[in-house]
Amino acid sequence: MLQKYEDLLDNLRTMQRVIVAFSGGVDSTLLLYAAREALGDEVLAVTLAPPYVPQAEVQEARQVADLTGVRHLVVDQPFPEVIRNNPPDHCYLCKHHLFSLLKGMATDLRASEVLEGTNVDDLNDYRPGFKALKELGIKSPLLHAGLTKTEVRSLLRTFGIDGWDKPAKACLLSRLPVDTRVDEAELRRVEAGEALLAQAGFPSARLRSHGAIARIEVAVNEIPALIMASIEQPEGLEVALRSLGYRHVTVDLAGYRMGSMNAPPTTP
Repeated sequence: MLQKYEDLLDNLRTMQRVIVAFSGGVDSTLLLYAAREALGDEVLAVTLAPPYVPQAEVQEARQVADLTGVRHLVVDQPFPEVIRNNPPDHCYLCKHHLFSLLKGMATDLRASEVLEGTNVDDLNDYRPGFKALKELGIKSPLLHAGLTKTEVRSLLRTFGIDGWDKPAKACLLSRLPVDTRVDEAELRRVEAGEALLAQAGFPSARLRSHGAIARIEVAVNEIPALIMASIEQPEGLEVALRSLGYRHVTVDLAGYRMGSMNAPPTTP
């Protein structure tokens, strides 16, 4: 693992000025930490913040970047109209749009590369946005070094960097049905609902929003605890979620699945 980190530093040292696409998650945090070690002040962290990125994550990115000492820009972005109706390929279209903006920034700032935090394990998931990164020539140094998600977390822990165990996140568009026009008020409703779930002890929960129905996904082994939390606090979690405008609050017995909003209905 440490040898992979040294390989990561060696690769970064071949670059000059770089922009790191910084979400504040564990992967981009390790990448930013390593870039700072390898290149010093020739690193700029940029967090692009369209409306479907939770504000809590943007604030977290600010805090983490401050601790690294790297110069950090948060750039608010309007909702890209190309994904306003949440098409099935919204991840690809979003990545292409946002990273094209970063490429433009790199040209203006005379940065040699734009870097992002894909790791080896990400290749085992459905990641249509990675195609856009390859098309644009975005570099993925963690992937180049062969680092897995477990190794990324272990390195952050070894270096004493807080947040090494934080759960993975995904943009709020993944909580809404595809081919449906996205209302920014609905994004804020989902964000508020997931904040309530996190406060109740389920930070990895997903709130899939179907109009008047909130469908909650947690890991299968967390389902009993989620149900008991609602039973034991009848005026708590469910009431709070219903106050957001949901008529029905449900638990998905299949548990959390990445991209479940994209999956076709199962037929007997």
